[in-house]
Amino acid sequence: MVEYKLVISEREKSLARTVGDPQAAGFLGKRIGETIGGELIGASGYTFRITGGTDKSGFPLRPDVPGARQTRLFVGEGFGFHAPRRGMRRRRTFRGNTVSEDTVQINLIVEQKGGKPLAELLAAT
Repeated sequence: MVEYKLVISEREKSLARTVGDPQAAGFLGKRIGETIGGELIGASGYTFRITGGTDKSGFPLRPDVPGARQTRLFVGEGFGFHAPRRGMRRRRTFRGNTVSEDTVQINLIVEQKGGKPLAELLAAT
């Protein structure tokens, strides 16, 4: 059974929601940057864009790593590593940009708003 924790950001507010197997199957195979319809999670009229997430070990999904594989990258200052000293680089573990069974959390932002407030729609389901 696949279960995802969705963190939906709408301007300065964020809402968290857990989706189970029938709804979670719609997220499998989606990539960072893809848009999904709100009907998938019970927010009709809304459109969401996947911006990131984490896997079961806590490693972040990285947009420039293809697939759902786990890999170690040599990174400098930026996404996934903030150097304590200038010019410092380290090898860090990341997950690919595709949502899989190993993904635990998916980050979404609102692309298009619907008729009702999002908090009201997600509280009802």
